[in-house]
Parts: sequence; C-alpha cells; structure tokens
Amino acid sequence: MGTEAAALTDERLLAEIRSAAAGIRHELERLTDDSVGQPSELPGWTRGHVFAHLAGICAAVARQVEAARRGEKVELYDGGQAGRDQAIEAGAYATADEHRERVGAALDRSIAALASLEPDEWDAPVRFRNGNVRDAAFALWRELEIHHSDLGTGCTQQEWSAAFCRHLLGFLEPRVPEGETFVLRPHHGEEIRLGEGEDGVVLAGRLQDLAAWLAGREIGRGSVRAEHAGEAVPLPAIGPWPSALASK
Repeated sequence: MGTEAAALTDERLLAEIRSAAAGIRHELERLTDDSVGQPSELPGWTRGHVFAHLAGICAAVARQVEAARRGEKVELYDGGQAGRDQAIEAGAYATADEHRERVGAALDRSIAALASLEPDEWDAPVRFRNGNVRDAAFALWRELEIHHSDLGTGCTQQEWSAAFCRHLLGFLEPRVPEGETFVLRPHHGEEIRLGEGEDGVVLAGRLQDLAAWLAGREIGRGSVRAEHAGEAVPLPAIGPWPSALASK
C-alpha cells in the first residue's frame, strides 16, 4: 500500500528520532516566558501544554524501553490517562527555562534508552499497544514530528519527510470508517489504499497534506480534494485517533 515506513531499519528509525528531537531542541532554545503561553495549533492548548505533553511522552517511552530490557511490562503513563492529563496541566505553565530543562532531560532519557538497545531487544514486548520496543520508538517519532508542527512556530507538515508521511498514513488506517476505502493519490509517488471497504473515496493532494488531513490537522483550503464516482465531494469523515491506552 505504500505505507511500510519506507522499510526503516532500527538504526534509521533511531536517526529519525534524533533528528526530530533536534527540531524540538531548536524550539526550546528560542522559547521565552511570553511565547510559551501563546496558543498552539491544538484547540485549548498553549505551547506550554504541548511541551508538557512532549516531556511526558518521552518519559513514557523511556519507561517502556527500560522496563522491557528488564523483562518487565509497565503502564505507558503513571496513573493512566488521568495521570497523563494531570501532568500536562500541571506542567503547562512552567517557565521557558523549566520547559528547557524538563523536555531536554526527557528527550535525553528516551534517546539514551533506545540507543542502548541490543539488536534483538527492539523486539522485546511492552505494554504499549501490546506491542514491542520498536512500536514504542515509532510512537515517539510520531509524537515529536507532529507536535513540532502543533507548536505554531512556523514548522508545518510541509517539512514532514515522505518516509514519515507513509508511516503515519499506515498507522492511521484505522481512522478509515468501516466499509469504506480511501484511495490516496499524492501528486508525486504511488497510490495508497487505506481501508477494506467496497465504497472508495479518492483523495488527491500533496503527500504531506494527505497525512496531515488524516491526522486531523489543519490544511489549506483545497489542499486535499475528494472525489466519489467521478464527482467532487466534501472531504469524508474520519474515525478517532487510535488510542495509545485502550489496547493495553
């Protein structure tokens, strides 16, 4: 289907995570106490909320990896969904320096945990999505790339790589409503089919805009065009984001 994460090796995946982390560090370097309180691209969240969430997910992935190396499984977040939400709200209003320290330390911890893995440990089971360490690493990649764009500081989905977009589309295939198929036609590259329904909607646009649309992010008017049975139609409804907590 053209969504196979560009056949990323574990080494390449780690390199992509390091690159995405560097983008977050760049934002932290220029963060001020004024800008941290500005609205992000996520409704109801300031940039401080986004940074608090990033600190939390980095620590959560590190917990998964560290536990897996001990032959253990732990919850993604201490306290589950409620614990996650409370930590974000409590951390959102930190100063710029506090965000730099907290997010920087969480990035360091998660990358160090992944960098310490032996080749066979990438397949070690984790509680997150009842998957393995590699699944947790892909989740970290998604969080860093998407939430960098959510900060509203100038980085957009247009900076997402083709490899990341293909991975994201494959991950978000469960958002295609039951009984439907989305036939994605990027301006450049192969056609991508998502879903297993008989009723197909054709969606055309830049690969980055198709990925951002399925991720529920704002896109420019007309950036993605939908067609059904040869006629232009409104963009179809999509299902909820695949939950990180429901399947554990």
